[in-house]
Amino acid sequence: MKHLIHKTAAVAALAALATLATGALAQGQWPAKDRAITIVVPFVAGGPTDRVARDLAEAMRKPLGVSVVVDNAGGAGGAIGANKVAKAQPDGYTVLLHHISMATMPTLVRNIPFKVESDFEYLGMVNEVPMTVIGRPTLPANNFRELTTWINQNKAKINLGNAGVGSASHLCGLLLQAALGVDMTAIPYKGTAPAMTDLIGGQIDIMCDQTTNTTAQIETKNVKGFAVTTTKRLTTPALKDLPTLQESGLKDFQVSIWHGLYAPKGTPAAEQARLNAALKVALKDPDFIKKQEGLGAVIFTDNRVEPAEHKKFVASEIQKWAPIIKKAGVYID
Repeated sequence: MKHLIHKTAAVAALAALATLATGALAQGQWPAKDRAITIVVPFVAGGPTDRVARDLAEAMRKPLGVSVVVDNAGGAGGAIGANKVAKAQPDGYTVLLHHISMATMPTLVRNIPFKVESDFEYLGMVNEVPMTVIGRPTLPANNFRELTTWINQNKAKINLGNAGVGSASHLCGLLLQAALGVDMTAIPYKGTAPAMTDLIGGQIDIMCDQTTNTTAQIETKNVKGFAVTTTKRLTTPALKDLPTLQESGLKDFQVSIWHGLYAPKGTPAAEQARLNAALKVALKDPDFIKKQEGLGAVIFTDNRVEPAEHKKFVASEIQKWAPIIKKAGVYID
């Protein structure tokens, strides 16, 4: 029944896309068959957002009928890639896939060269990815209660890794330290992949990162999994036995990393509508759903897939994260 619902919804979305395509042809075909659409990922290749982008590119290629490629433009907590799209030609051929940093950059990045709320066209949200607290395989703790005891005994001597200032793992780490009331030594890396490599090798002690990056490592026991950041336990086989941080004693601790799709300000309304329609088809694609669910990600199915609600949600997240970042006193120049 679940797959039948997905199929029926996908057929309806394809019909809407076909209607939009007819209007576009009357004004000159878009997208042109000889041009690819580029999804800019503001982080290095191999990380969790890059993986979401590559799965999404394949799913959107089908309804758009042209190649969809991924361009990694990392740096400055995601600001470099975002700025690249903000300054790109608003012709519908360049879009941005970004995560929660769209809400944190206005506070986190000094002299940010664009305005998140006014320099982009919002196209719709993609998915929501829970976080996991993980540790090196040689860590003496075997559950979250033991981990808490070990953290309290070692505090500043603990190396807490992250994928760089402003990254999802950095933000989750800030919340974790605040919730535990301890200060650990933050070790920033240039991306999630090198941070994970050092965690597996024992060069750092713990990390808080997205399930898209941690699930396989927990499953193969390359790292120890201690808890998830959702309000309910996850059903993913490799993660189903991990407790939530709330049930582990950290009241109201909840954080997930969401992804949204954006176009440069001024992108024609017709192209925006087609990109949104293609996104909706992709979000109902069985292959895309299977890949994302296997990583613990949750596909958006509510009204946040609509541009207006997407924009409203990001505005609320900006207000949520601003005081947390200011209190931590961390900035990117």
